[in-house]
Amino acid sequence: MGPDVRDRASADPVQHSRAVVALALAALALGGFAIGTTEFVASGLLPDIARELLPQAYAASSEDAIAQAGVLVSAYAAGVVVGAPVLAAVGARLPRKTVLLGLLVVFVLATVATALLPGFGFVVAARFVAGLPHGAYFGVATVAASELLGPGKRGRAATSVLLGLTIANIVGVPAVTAVGQALGWRAAYLVVAVAFALTFVAVLVAVPNGPGDPTATVRSELRAFARVQVWLAVALGAVGFGGLFAAYTYVAPITTDVTRLPASVVPIVLVVFGVGMTIGNVAGGRFVDRGVRRAVLVGFLGTLVALVVLLVGAATPVGLFAGVLLIGVFASVLGPAIQVRLMDVAAGSTTIAAASTHSALNIGNSLGAALGAVVIAAGLGYLSPIAVGIAVTTLGLGIAAVAFGLEQRGLRRRALST
Repeated sequence: MGPDVRDRASADPVQHSRAVVALALAALALGGFAIGTTEFVASGLLPDIARELLPQAYAASSEDAIAQAGVLVSAYAAGVVVGAPVLAAVGARLPRKTVLLGLLVVFVLATVATALLPGFGFVVAARFVAGLPHGAYFGVATVAASELLGPGKRGRAATSVLLGLTIANIVGVPAVTAVGQALGWRAAYLVVAVAFALTFVAVLVAVPNGPGDPTATVRSELRAFARVQVWLAVALGAVGFGGLFAAYTYVAPITTDVTRLPASVVPIVLVVFGVGMTIGNVAGGRFVDRGVRRAVLVGFLGTLVALVVLLVGAATPVGLFAGVLLIGVFASVLGPAIQVRLMDVAAGSTTIAAASTHSALNIGNSLGAALGAVVIAAGLGYLSPIAVGIAVTTLGLGIAAVAFGLEQRGLRRRALST
């Protein structure tokens, strides 16, 4: 698989001035900021959401109610899983900008619905709908960024879009969490809806018009899923982020019940996670462009170490902050590494590959939140999801070894046949 195939999405780019490229990338990153905020803010507000939407369960057992409220995280993730490949395949022929604007409209409406609908079931449904455009947005935005930056910069294209997500974890998530704690969790989601509306305007104004892929069809995009390596790459994303989210989903009760810090410290913990993500993001793009497989392995090993640090040290503020910081760093290496890996092994189906990365990551999000809820509900305490995360991440390393071993075997067979 040569560079000409791997960079097909960004080959022969239309030349734009640096100012145009910078503004377009900033607009795309703003979407990542809004998405990162809406995806992660629930983790800091789970106790508040459970208290309002599940009052009887919360009165009986706050742990059980918070575990049930974790379904909101899983519902959003399930929306991503369903929406990413479907919307990316359907929109592959359309102009990138048109697709992005349509996806942002869905984000605005679903986020407003989250804030306004009564009852737990309705809010769960709204979170599912809000997740549908998530993966498709990141996939289409990454392809658009690749075309703006040119060949050989797919890692940097992915991290430029994800930069907004990392900043969201420094600024957006803690700020909106603080708003939710002060004014109620519904107000927090209204703020997020405003961020999506601003992104719509930014993309409309700053992103250049450009065609989609006129040769793409739903069938040709979905053909990528006939490849074993594509499924292994999806498994890498799901398992890798399953380990991470098993711990991160419950960071608020870990902070208050394990580390024994006040709830007002939760936004600071989220800032530390965002700082870690930004550190990983700054270095991650170039690191991925220099070697995808190495970046995948470093991401998994680093996440494993980070989870061990959090498990051992969560009882102390230093251990809590160190673990959360390291998780953020290696998550920002693992994410773009898996995205470029999927684009490599799904050559010819670039849009759906880029989008399916986020489908895979949110399978992990849903899996991690669900497994964490199971062990908490079983009475094993708030440290138990971290232990689950360590086991799941170790499984991810095994999947990576299988995928890379099969790839090397195929390369040797082809070399011998020539």
